This record gives sequence, C-alpha cells and structure tokens, in this order.
Amino acid sequence: MKAEARSGVAVVDKPRGVTSHTVVAQARRLWGRKDVGHAGTLDPMATGVLLLLVGQATKLSGYLTADSKRYAAEVTFGRATDSLDADGRTTVEAPLGADQLSSPAVEHALALERARAEQVPPAVSAIKVDGERSYALARKGEAPELAARAIRVLELTLLELAPPVVRVELHVSKGYYVRSLARDLGAGLGAPAHLSALRRLASGPFDLSRATSWPPSAPPALLGLAEAASSVMPLARLKPEAVLRARQGKQLLPEDFDELPDSEGPGAWLSPEGELLAIGTTRGELRVVRGFNSEL
Repeated sequence: MKAEARSGVAVVDKPRGVTSHTVVAQARRLWGRKDVGHAGTLDPMATGVLLLLVGQATKLSGYLTADSKRYAAEVTFGRATDSLDADGRTTVEAPLGADQLSSPAVEHALALERARAEQVPPAVSAIKVDGERSYALARKGEAPELAARAIRVLELTLLELAPPVVRVELHVSKGYYVRSLARDLGAGLGAPAHLSALRRLASGPFDLSRATSWPPSAPPALLGLAEAASSVMPLARLKPEAVLRARQGKQLLPEDFDELPDSEGPGAWLSPEGELLAIGTTRGELRVVRGFNSEL
C-alpha cells in the first residue's frame, strides 16, 4: 500500500501525445489514491505546464485557472483542419503566394490579434451548446455556432518567421484559445492555417521552472494548500480564538483577523500556524466560501 500524500498541487510538464485525463490517471496510480484532478486542460498535442491537484487541492481548481497563461506556439500555413490543430482532419489545402507571409504582412496580422477583444472558440471544444459538448456535436457532423467570448491579449511576440511556419510567444487571459489564433491569423493573411505545436510556459504564477517532467520515477513534491492558494490570492491571517468559528463556517468580524487585506476578490484564510482554513471574502460580510479540513 502506497503512503498517502497530503493535499497539494504538483506542477508537471505534460508530454505531447497524451491527454490531460491520461496524466491524471497515471498520477492516481502513482500516488495510490483516487482524489487527484487537474486544473487547466491541455490538448493531446500540447506540452507544458499542467497543474495536478491532490486531495483537498481539487477545491482550488477554479481559483488556480482564473489567472493568465503564457504559451509558445507554432502556426503552419497552407493547411487548415477541422480541429484547428495538427491532429485534425484536413479541410483545406492551398499553396502560399510569394508574399503572403512577408514580414510586413505577418506583423500587421499580429497587430490585429493584439488588439482583439473577442474570440470565437473552436467548434472542437468542451463548451456546452444546448446541454451538449461542442466537440461531440462536431464529431456528429454538426456545425455548432459558438458565440464570441471576451478575451485579452497581454503580449503577442513574433519569435520566428520561416514560411510556411510562424512561431510566436503569447501571454493571454483565461478562456483564450491558441487554436483560434491560428485560424484567425490564417483568415487575416488569406491562407489556410493550423496550430502545429503548442507549449504552455506558465499558468498564472506556475511556470516550467517549477515543473516536473512527466511521467516521473517517483511522486513529485507537492506545493501545500496554503502556498498554492497564496500564489493566486491575498492572505488573511486569523487570530487563534477565531479558528474554530472559521472551521464551522460562521461569519467573522474584522477584529477576528490579525491580517485582513482589502481586496475585491476572495482571500486565503490562514490559521496562526499557516494552515489553510478556508477561501473566504475579505470585504463586507466576512464569510467562508470553501472550507478545508485540518491535515496537521
């Protein structure tokens, strides 16, 4: 029987050719426990930062994925696919004109993408349409019409122009699809295109410098719940006499805290010993949003 790890987050470097769910299944066997999940799905062809959530860390999923992401991407022109990436079925092939991927043309197309405020997701995506996943509809030959969604492009840098390939690095908001970037660059440059390689460099504060190659020979070290939560939200530290009431989910008062940030979003409520007690509000009514059991 394998020793059960405490709750925490493992930052791993997903290899190409496996699904995020496959990595989770491998992780469950590695740790010898079922309560393992992930935050921020990567497509099978993509590599890079994937967050594995062990035990109570699964409660942090929505908070860990709310931050921006960094990617290195490769777009190949001359071929479009139904999934917008290299794994899809070819829908259009066309030779490139002599100047279609000229430096001025590519820079202009990238400038338009930097200014983009809305993006239409790929049809092959997990977005629900009338209760059914869009990718399931696409596999049945239907063409779900997905509404454009608000996104932000914080940075988009040309790394290399080597026709028919364009390589870029980008820093984007949650909900951004890099496969859609390939489609839209192709439309802007008048050529079919698809995403031929993708590597996630960072998910919020978690980057490749903290990632363990996958699969590892032994279970990777876990970031504790308090450390993981404090990476993405401000800290609130409770006084000793308020700990029990917080665990019971009772509303607290400002005087119950030694530290209380003035933040619009939620905060990580810590015990005097530094244990994560809850995710809670930090303004107005001070209440627990998600509670955590003690592992001390």
